Amino acid sequence: MDRNRLIRDIPPTSAAGAASSAGRLTASVVAGELTRLTPRDRLLLDLLDQHKTFTTEQFVDLAFGSIGRARNRLNTLHTRDILDRFRHYQRPGSQSWRWTLGPVGAAIIAATSGATLPRPSAVRDATARLAMSPTLAHLLTANGFFVALTGHARTHYGVRLARWWNEARCREAVGAVVRPDGHGVWQVAGRAVPFWVEADLGTETLSRVAGKLDGYGALPPARAYPVLFWLATGARELNLHAYLTRAGVPDGLTVATAAADDAAELGGPAGPVWRVAGRGGRVNLADLIPSGDGARWDA
Repeated sequence: MDRNRLIRDIPPTSAAGAASSAGRLTASVVAGELTRLTPRDRLLLDLLDQHKTFTTEQFVDLAFGSIGRARNRLNTLHTRDILDRFRHYQRPGSQSWRWTLGPVGAAIIAATSGATLPRPSAVRDATARLAMSPTLAHLLTANGFFVALTGHARTHYGVRLARWWNEARCREAVGAVVRPDGHGVWQVAGRAVPFWVEADLGTETLSRVAGKLDGYGALPPARAYPVLFWLATGARELNLHAYLTRAGVPDGLTVATAAADDAAELGGPAGPVWRVAGRGGRVNLADLIPSGDGARWDA
């Protein structure tokens, strides 16, 4: 048996689902669903439109706070074809669902922006391509970094994730100079810390990882934000710092690292988990500042 086979659901049976499965999603169906969406539902659609996919657990941190409430609402939206979902075969146990826009959800997003309603078959094809994409794990890791910050902000007063850009939005800002996995601005008590994120799964050589810093060093001063490497393990982090000690860091660039397996016990990426290259100790995300004059948030 193929352990990587894709697990999908049977076609939905709701009126909206039946219409989308038949390939005839109309404006009246979309308008009807709009009257039933809550503000939180709209938030989920906007997040999926920008960031493609989240796991059930990530949605809990983003908007629910309870796995039971999350499952109930997500399943309802799935039944109405607003959301779609997939997961891969896994034993023992089962993999968490990965959620995407369903045909009706994608049509709602299109209608909001005045775009042509997408064909349901095209939406499902896009979901299938995403499910089989070799970069899916990387995308979920990058999204998970920002989800953790959002979840932290939901339970702590005076902090917020003021900006969250995906990879495509980053390219619009910096062109082909460098390819960040994301960009954010973390605000704590009036202090704003802009940053770039590189999500590392340990699949690239250290020389290739460190080589990305040349691109960040070439960015204009207004974009010289700290570069954060979100690494999978503490061992990987130690090896990267050893390499950076030998190779050096471009002048005027703040580089910090944290290991996901160690950060969970210290409050996640918002906590005192960041080790700045060339310095000792750990600092909170809010305490990271650009080197020298550095760049400030362009809000």
